[in-house]
Amino acid sequence: MSESPFITKKRFSAMTEEIVRTKKMSYIDAIVHLCEENKIEIEDSKKYINTIIKDKIESEAMDLNFLEKKNTLF
Repeated sequence: MSESPFITKKRFSAMTEEIVRTKKMSYIDAIVHLCEENKIEIEDSKKYINTIIKDKIESEAMDLNFLEKKNTLF
């Protein structure tokens, strides 16, 4: 496992949001991109992802039928 010592949860989350906005990627794809770019194992990325982005990834995964959809009001 090779990790960059300069990556923090706050920085990783900001970088993720920037990639989603500028490159029009999904959050899932942005995380994979950042992991490849920074030589971080995908499994290790969870410690860098904040709750807001986790919720967005969960929503994307449900939309793609990777996760079971929760009951919603809509």
